Amino acid sequence: MPFVPVLHAEWLKIRTLRSLLGALLALFAATTAFSAIAGVSDTSDPDFDPLFMALSGIMPGQIAAISFGAMAISSEFHGGGLRLSLAAVPQRGRWFAAKLTAIAVPALLVGLVTAFAALAVARAGLGDAASGLDVGEQARGVVGCGVYVMLMALFAAGLAALLRSGVGALSLLIPFILVVSFVIGDVPGGVTDFMPDRAGQIVLYETYDGRLGPWSGLAVTALWTASAIAAGAWSVRRRDA
Repeated sequence: MPFVPVLHAEWLKIRTLRSLLGALLALFAATTAFSAIAGVSDTSDPDFDPLFMALSGIMPGQIAAISFGAMAISSEFHGGGLRLSLAAVPQRGRWFAAKLTAIAVPALLVGLVTAFAALAVARAGLGDAASGLDVGEQARGVVGCGVYVMLMALFAAGLAALLRSGVGALSLLIPFILVVSFVIGDVPGGVTDFMPDRAGQIVLYETYDGRLGPWSGLAVTALWTASAIAAGAWSVRRRDA
């Protein structure tokens, strides 16, 4: 079967599952709400970074993106859904590629819209504190935020395919981001610079130190995502439906 009809079928699945649409809505709502709150925060801190403060709502918002990616895959493992999908599309690699594309495109688009809205509401609250941000820095922050959201959704999707469980993927990723990353993420040097979330979030800062920059940081996150997708693809190809 050609790729486009398979992609269309996978997009219909995502569009008709309310939980997935709800996750994308939660991504937008949580990110913009927390960014609006951050926009009225104290700006006297010497480490204050206006771009990161404006886009900081993505920290809680990314949980919704991760949930979207994990649930989109895990829905196939309930009620014999995967068997039906593979009966219609016997080429497992083609089906998995279409599923990932159907996850990546809406995650990227919603991520871009969310980042733009978060930046707008936060800047309104920050006022003069954000006046030093130029157009290029803001564009980089918005585009980078959208790409980061997409990569984290795909990371979760690949892990869910490997574990054949959305709950399993969420049980690993969410504590990792909320606990492990938070506890050791500020330790300078070492492997902490290359954690998937910390590396990708460098693009959200106006100024940055360390061995990674905005785009090299996203490249590190992309490598984590590619590894998870490769593992998920192996599971889809080798294990029984």
